[in-house]
Amino acid sequence: MFLVACDNPQTQEHANLAIDKTLCQFSVGECYKKVADLQVGLLIDPVNTPSEKPLIVTLSSNQAITNISIRIEGRDMFMGIIPVSLSEIKDNVYQGPLIFGSCSSDYMVWRVFVSFDYQQQPRTLMYDFLADNDNN
Repeated sequence: MFLVACDNPQTQEHANLAIDKTLCQFSVGECYKKVADLQVGLLIDPVNTPSEKPLIVTLSSNQAITNISIRIEGRDMFMGIIPVSLSEIKDNVYQGPLIFGSCSSDYMVWRVFVSFDYQQQPRTLMYDFLADNDNN
């Protein structure tokens, strides 16, 4: 007679992952990108960016920009293309609703593509953030 036993494999918990400083940390405020003399900030609320929950995306700039479009895609895996419809809420500040799906992965990074015209030149900025970010 043989007795065979298994131990639960050790898995790395999401909370134990090191914070990736290249990702937006909305808990400390807007995430800024700069192009030419233009500074563009992105904020998503709630700041922990929960999956399958309503979110508000806020985009702000220190100069006037036009023809703004935003889309969100998975950075490391294809999760579809999610457009965000923005409305100007005050000068150079725009907001729109967002809901994105959940991923079976414990670590889902989304990329926000912000395209716009500035000084008659087309520009695109990219912001990365972690979904379901308990560190935020």
